[in-house]
Amino acid sequence: MTDTIEQRACELAVYMIETGATVRSAANHFHISKSTVHKDLSQRLPRINPELYQQVRKILDENKAQRHIRGGLATRRKYKGEH
Repeated sequence: MTDTIEQRACELAVYMIETGATVRSAANHFHISKSTVHKDLSQRLPRINPELYQQVRKILDENKAQRHIRGGLATRRKYKGEH
């Protein structure tokens, strides 16, 4: 994985920027919890690399704005028996 927490935070940010990943998918990709992803990106990254934080913040805000839509679609698939 990574040598340090700071390096992990930067790798998470780069991954999310390059792929447009959600917090959940980034957590799965790095085999860490969603809470760790949030902590790394929202608390640690601004101190480590403010420029990178500004870029990833845009992705996080976009995902947050769209999550109710994704949740609704998932619920719809669940009750229609689709997987």
